This record gives sequence, structure tokens and C-alpha cells, in this order.
Amino acid sequence: MNSIKKTKLWILGGLLSAGIVFMSADHLDAPDVGGSTADITDFYAFEGANPDNTVFIVNVQSSLAPAGDSATFDENVLVEINIDNDADLIEDLVIQAIPRNGIMYFFGPYAPSVTGLNSTINESTDYLGQVEISTGATATTSANNGISYFAGLREDAFFFDFSQYNAIIGGMAPNGFNATGNDDFDGTNVLAIAIEIPNALLGGTFAHPAGTGTQVFNTWAEAKTKQ
Repeated sequence: MNSIKKTKLWILGGLLSAGIVFMSADHLDAPDVGGSTADITDFYAFEGANPDNTVFIVNVQSSLAPAGDSATFDENVLVEINIDNDADLIEDLVIQAIPRNGIMYFFGPYAPSVTGLNSTINESTDYLGQVEISTGATATTSANNGISYFAGLREDAFFFDFSQYNAIIGGMAPNGFNATGNDDFDGTNVLAIAIEIPNALLGGTFAHPAGTGTQVFNTWAEAKTKQ
């Protein structure tokens, strides 16, 4: 599979304070994939309710109909979460998710045989999981080896006054954003993939480059299409 889109890179602490979220967003602003089934809207990584776990969430396909449950994951799109344990900006571990016939299948974390833009799936990795893809308000989850999985339609958590942004860019709003803006993504949906995984399975960490004394790892997400 070849990559057609990668999110911005963020550093995630191996030990994070509860409530801290690092995210990257490009709702509707990635021209090569905007509006496609491979468009990543957000990537979240944060400490789980159990502080020994980390939660990863990758959302795709922005601005889906509020009550629609007809949107589906593309079976030709692999979503890959990458983890860099030694600060060289090359993935040491990957977690992969791909849908088939209403089921989201998960592979990893495991050390990939190839890195970068191309990916393969190791179907014999020690860590395998699957979950029925949820539709509507129904939430279906599953757990295996201490790892929890979810995939399905969910309301978009991204807050942004897109109309005011366009007015600013067009020179029609010289005073910038209003104190209380309008959430133009309110009531719209995304397709979400979520995985909660024990930190012990995520490999090593390195010292934060800013010298904070915190041990961290790098993480980013990709959507890759079958070629």
C-alpha cells in the first residue's frame, strides 16, 4: 500500500497528565485527499482512564451527515498509527486497521518489515484484534490481550468557526475571530477508529528534546491506499 496522506507529527509523553491531548487537524484543507475516504480529519493520542494505557483515535471523512449511518470505511484504505521510540522520526512500531465486510481488523503493535510511504500487513503478529463496525448511536467495542478496540460513526469533536475563518481570509473580517465563535462542525460526523493499549506494548521512550525531564515517544497517523 502507498501512503497518500500523513498528519503532522507530534510528541506524546510516555507519562502524561490526565486530560492532556495532542492533536493534529486538517478538516477540509488537504487538496489531494479532501473529501475522499482517505482524508484524516484528526489524530488524537492521550492517557487512558487507566494511566498505564494510551488511547489513539484516528478520524476520517469529515462533515458526514448528522444522522446518516450510510457512510462506510473504505476497504482499500489502511489506517496506520506509527510509533517512534528513539527520536529518529522513523516508525519502530505500527498499529494497523483495515475494514472487511463490516468488521475492522487490527494488527499490532509490531515492528514493520518496511517503513515510510509503503506498508505491508503482518497477519501473524502476536497482537491481533477485531471489532464490529458500529453504526448510528450503537457503540460496539471489543478487547483482546488488554487492548480495546472501536470503529464506527461518531460526532465530530473538532470545534472551528469555518465561516469566520473564510471571512478573515477573504478580508471581510478585519477584527478576526469573535469572542464566541460558531462551531460549523457541530452536528456533523466522522468515522472513528479508536484503540486503547497498555504502555508496556508501545516500546521504549526517549528524553523530551525540550529538556523537560519527561520521557516521550513520537506518534503520527497515515491513511494508505491499495495500489
